[in-house]
Amino acid sequence: MTHDFSRPVTGHVPVLRLGDVLLVTLQGDLYDSTAEQLQQDIGEAIARHQATGVVIDVSGTEIVDSYFGRILAEIAAKAELLAAQTVVAGMRPAVAITMVELGLTLPGLRTALTAEHALSMIGGRAPSPRPGGTRPGRR
Repeated sequence: MTHDFSRPVTGHVPVLRLGDVLLVTLQGDLYDSTAEQLQQDIGEAIARHQATGVVIDVSGTEIVDSYFGRILAEIAAKAELLAAQTVVAGMRPAVAITMVELGLTLPGLRTALTAEHALSMIGGRAPSPRPGGTRPGRR
């Protein structure tokens, strides 16, 4: 089965709970009604589960604009007011370049290359070693 990552995110975006961290995976472009509902869902989930962090995986997002950047910033700001930190994970190089070109620096928003690393940043756990990495006891 193949996935169409160019489709818009419509309806409901699931907010998954992993311990005290919430995981949101965006697949496609985010539009007004979905973004507003997502912000509300994340805020309610943080309060309900007393979450300490939110990971937003954007690896399925190919197109960004100033609206997308504003939504990420607003989610992070609202999460911070609820004592949760936000990490955006999986940003493609083209998306990062576009965000910089649009002037969307998103101060205070942390990023990670993968959702796994984002979870470790919030949870304080070290990511598992990569294959071929340094073995314990070797320098």
